[in-house]
Amino acid sequence: MQVTRIGMDIAKQIFDLHGVDRRGKVVLRRTVRRERLLELLAQLKPCTIGMEACGGAHYWHREISGLGHTVRLLSAHKVKPYVDGNKNNRHDAAAICEAMSRPSMRFVQPKSQAQQDLQTLHRARTLVVRDLTALSNQMRGLLHEYGIVVRKGVAALRRTLPQLLEDDQRGRITAVLKQVVAEQFERFNYLAQRLDQYDRQITQLCQQDPRCRRLLKNAGIGPLSATALVAAIGNGHEFKNGRHFSAYLGLVPGHSNTGDHTVMLPITKRGNRYLRTLLIHGGRSAVYAARRRTDPRSRWLNRLREASGYNLAAVALANKNARVAWAVLRYGEDYRPSRAHRQTPVPRRRAHRSASETMLALTVQSAHPGPRSRAHFFVPPPTLTQGGTKKMLNQRT
Repeated sequence: MQVTRIGMDIAKQIFDLHGVDRRGKVVLRRTVRRERLLELLAQLKPCTIGMEACGGAHYWHREISGLGHTVRLLSAHKVKPYVDGNKNNRHDAAAICEAMSRPSMRFVQPKSQAQQDLQTLHRARTLVVRDLTALSNQMRGLLHEYGIVVRKGVAALRRTLPQLLEDDQRGRITAVLKQVVAEQFERFNYLAQRLDQYDRQITQLCQQDPRCRRLLKNAGIGPLSATALVAAIGNGHEFKNGRHFSAYLGLVPGHSNTGDHTVMLPITKRGNRYLRTLLIHGGRSAVYAARRRTDPRSRWLNRLREASGYNLAAVALANKNARVAWAVLRYGEDYRPSRAHRQTPVPRRRAHRSASETMLALTVQSAHPGPRSRAHFFVPPPTLTQGGTKKMLNQRT
């Protein structure tokens, strides 16, 4: 029988395959090493192959698609309910094969090499930022133990440390502390240079990509957010609308429902934490800048900030920016504030009427009869209505 659907559990060296025919009968169970995988799949007729979206999945998607097969990527938490029995490689492959056959299953959009390059830069930059923060906190803590307190901020640390290491007039820095702090400060400067290099490289790639240039026109989205959005969702075809993408980022409010009572909760914070953080930070800067502006977007932000607070306004703007970014990437159009922030005209009440309008209103009211008495709605008894309408009229006359 011909294999129509294959679930594949991927790893570093060992791959397990579970294939079924069009009737769902198992016709293929194989354990293949890495160097023999493409050779085996090339011998099969074109079919649908599913795998979890984990390490190396996007590479195998490109390689297997080149053989003529249709490849589907599934999120790991979508496959877990279909695992039958104890967890092992064969059961995982069977669960993937079963999960990808569900009509309501949502698949992960594969990434191109350009998207993976952008994602690689962001991952490397995140590690550098984390190391810089750790070094800064450790140097401040060590100096604090010797009675030296440095002001907040990287600029204050860079300005104060060279002076302390060169000339300590009070003699508070010992030889051991000076050696350790000098080594850490040297590493701190090196990581700061690497961070600047990553930022320049990301900005350069952002200017080269037309999708990123469209996203930059939206207030609250910078080079980091634009490149991260393109690296994460590409053209956004895997999301039905902007709200689905916002829910994927965890920017929509959660809710708890019991019977007919629904309680709204804070945002869910699910999905991509890195993207959500970038959008909220961009929203904070946009809310701060909106205080001096009068455009429709700024007026909306100012009203929301005054009514609900600074942080809620920033999260609300991040939610809106996520939906706008999906629309820009999905349809390939430029950002248009007139469509993103439509103003509903409020009808104004007139304080007084002119004489002609008053006479017209009185004329219209007099054309209609006033309230009628109960006698007007009198229903004749059945004896008067026997014989039809003509007999009843003759009796009245």
